[in-house]
Amino acid sequence: MSTLSTSENRTLSTSAAFRRFPLAISDRCRRHARRATLTLKTEPKAGGTVMRDYTKFYIGGEWVEPAAGAKTLDVINPATEESAGKIAMGGKADVDKAVAAAKQAFASFGRSSREDRLELLGAIMGEYQKRQDDIARAITEEMGAPSWLATSAQAAMGMAHFNTAMEVLKRYTFEEPRGTTVIAKEPIGVCGFITPWNWPINQMACKIAPALAVGCTIVLKPSEVAPFSAYLLAEVLDAAGVPKGVFNLVNGDGPTVGSAISSHPDVDMVSFTGSTRAGIAVAQDAAPTVKRVHQELGGKSPNILVDDDGFGEAVSRGISGVMMNSGQSCNAPTRMFVPAARMEEAKTVAAKTAEGWAPGDPNGNSRMGPVVSETQWDKIQGLIQKGIEEGAELVTGGTGRPDGLDKGYYVKPTVFANVTNDMTIAREEIFGPVVSILGYDDLDIAIEQGNDTPYGLAAYVQAKDLGTARDIARKLRAGQVNINGAGVDFTAPFGGYKQSGNGREWGDHAFAEFLETKAILGFEQKQAAE
Repeated sequence: MSTLSTSENRTLSTSAAFRRFPLAISDRCRRHARRATLTLKTEPKAGGTVMRDYTKFYIGGEWVEPAAGAKTLDVINPATEESAGKIAMGGKADVDKAVAAAKQAFASFGRSSREDRLELLGAIMGEYQKRQDDIARAITEEMGAPSWLATSAQAAMGMAHFNTAMEVLKRYTFEEPRGTTVIAKEPIGVCGFITPWNWPINQMACKIAPALAVGCTIVLKPSEVAPFSAYLLAEVLDAAGVPKGVFNLVNGDGPTVGSAISSHPDVDMVSFTGSTRAGIAVAQDAAPTVKRVHQELGGKSPNILVDDDGFGEAVSRGISGVMMNSGQSCNAPTRMFVPAARMEEAKTVAAKTAEGWAPGDPNGNSRMGPVVSETQWDKIQGLIQKGIEEGAELVTGGTGRPDGLDKGYYVKPTVFANVTNDMTIAREEIFGPVVSILGYDDLDIAIEQGNDTPYGLAAYVQAKDLGTARDIARKLRAGQVNINGAGVDFTAPFGGYKQSGNGREWGDHAFAEFLETKAILGFEQKQAAE
C-alpha cells in the first residue's frame, strides 16, 4: 500500500495520521501470562553484526522443527547484498501439521465470545507495542525500508489494524432477526494467508486482526524474501496468549508451501496478496476444493491532475507518492496524467521532487532505501531501459545505480515524460521508483486512458474544485480513489477491480471476508392467533 503525501516538504504524509491513531487499550484488556517464545539464535558475522537464525516453525502454540528434509534459505539484506540470517523452507508435511492444529483449535476458538476476543486483541496490542521498534528494525533489515519509514509507517500499520479490528468488533452485528428467521454470521474456519514482502507487517496484520476478531484460525506463509518481521509478530501473538493452534506460521516458497495451503481441503478460505500472475495460480489451486479466495493483486494506478492553481503541488505530491517505499507499493500513483499544455512545468517540478528522494543507507538519514532484491532490481532496470527504447522522454534518473552507491539494490528515482498509453512503462507494473507522465488535451480522454488498464486497485485525483474531483473519482474504475492527498482511513475498504483482485480488506469490510452467512428459519415461533 501507499498514499500520496500532502506536501512536498512533509516526509511522510501519513506519519502524523499514524501517530494520531489511538493506541490505547480497552480497560478490560489485560496482559496474558507470557508463554515460551522463540529464542533467537545468533551467529556473529565479521564486523560484529548478528545473523538471525529462524529455522523453526510456529505450530500448535510451539516452536517446532520442520519436517525431515527441509532446506534453509539465506535472507539477503538488500542494502548490503549480504546474508542477514536464514530460515527453514517448509513443505507439504509442515502445512498438513499446521492446518491440523488450526482445525483442532477452531472447534473452540470459533465459538469464543466477543468479550474473549476483545480481550485477546487488547493483549496483542499491548505486546505489539513493546516490540514495535524491534519489528521496525527487522523490516529495514529484510526489505530495505528506511528507518523513518519502517518506524512511522511500516511497523505502525500493525498496531493500527489490530486497533481497528477491536473497534469494529465492539459494535459488529453477528445476528440479525428478520421475522421468525435469524441471519447469523459465523467464522468461516481455517484461513490460509500468503503475504508479500513490500509492506510485510501491514499485509499480515490486515488479515490476521479481523480473522482473529471474528473467531477464525490461521496458517500464515509470509514472504520468504522478508520473513523476519513475521517471526517477531508470531512472538507477539504467543506472548499475548493466543490459544494453541489459533495462529500457525510455516515458511517456504509459493510453489511449495503456498500451493499446499491454497489447495488444502481443510483450509476453508485463502487470502493472498501479491502479483496477479501468482494470484491466478492461487485461485487455480483453490478451485478443486471450492474454497473462498480473497486476492489483493497488482496495480497501475492513474493520477489525474486538473489544470488549476494547485498544479505544481499536485505534481510534487504525486511523485513523492511513488518514491516512498522505493516505489514498492501496489497502489502507487505511477501514471500521472497532466494537461498537455503544462507538460514542461510538470517535468520541472517532477525532476526537482524526484531528485530530492536520494537513495542511501536505510539505517541513516536517507529518504529512500534499496529495492528488495537483485531480481527486483534487474526487472526495474529492464523496464527503465524499455521506456528509453520506446521513445519516452527521460526527465531524471535512468538505468544503473545512483552515483556513489556501488553495493546494494539501489535504483535512481526516475521520471519519464511524454509517455503514451501504449508504452510498456504505462502498461506494466514496474514496482520501483519510476513515474510515467502522460499528457492529455481532454479530461474525458484522461479518464478513459486512466481506466484503460487490466488493473483497478487504486486511482488518484488532484483538483482544487471538489465537485470536479468527485465527478472524476466516480468515473474511475478502481477499488479506492484518493482525492487531493487524503490521509489514511483504516476503516475504508481496500481492494481492487478487474485483475487487481477480489474482496476487500480493512475495517468492517474485512470482517465479511472471514464470515459465512447462515439463515436459521423458525428461530422465533409465530404467535398463535387469538
